[in-house]
Amino acid sequence: MKQIIKKTLLMLCLISIIAVNIPFAAAADTQVTGSATTTLTVTPTLTTPAPTAVKEGKFRQAPSVRLRPVTDVIEATQDGIVELFMVNPSLNEITLNVDATVSVPSGIHVYGESFGSAAGAGQVYGTFSVPPGAARTINVVIKADKSARIGSHTLQFTGSYWPGDNKDNFQQISLTYPVTVKAPSKDPNSPDPSNPEAVAGGTKKEDIPLTWIILAAVVLGGIAIIFGLGRRPPKTEVNLQQ
Repeated sequence: MKQIIKKTLLMLCLISIIAVNIPFAAAADTQVTGSATTTLTVTPTLTTPAPTAVKEGKFRQAPSVRLRPVTDVIEATQDGIVELFMVNPSLNEITLNVDATVSVPSGIHVYGESFGSAAGAGQVYGTFSVPPGAARTINVVIKADKSARIGSHTLQFTGSYWPGDNKDNFQQISLTYPVTVKAPSKDPNSPDPSNPEAVAGGTKKEDIPLTWIILAAVVLGGIAIIFGLGRRPPKTEVNLQQ
């Protein structure tokens, strides 16, 4: 009888302990507001990294694009020559790109590296690239045909330049070059200048006749022979008679 009472008391103790812990476990997942009970739901937050900003190309130091007149008079033996000079300072880390357009009056022809050609009242267009720490010079040859008016003319250089591929950051170019036509050019349809010695790095070519080359070789050969004979040692005679 005593064992039954002990077992009954032990069971009642266990039931009491379990009954006491249940409200605390429920309170951990619920929030009581007044007389209502609200269940809290925890939702994990995903953080999306901010997009990396694209660094736009720009110049640390402004480049230079200008014209340098060489000759401004057009005659039969002389063409007008102007240098389009572009400098990209070494402080920059991006390529200088240039678009240039030359507007020409009637009867004027324009030729140049990376340019097309323009005759009459028209335009010539060219594109150029200059890496950082470099300079580039474009020689522009200006000629006049027989239809060109004798007197003063003005050529208009326009266009734009920008850093690398960032064309939105462009700067405009507007340059003028005056030229005077005194006589039509000798060959207005040829891109070669009539006065190549005036072009930067150019030299005037003069053909040397073949006869002069042969004569110079003969003269040099004769001089070598004469000096060779003059340096021979004297003969020594030996008397064998005793």
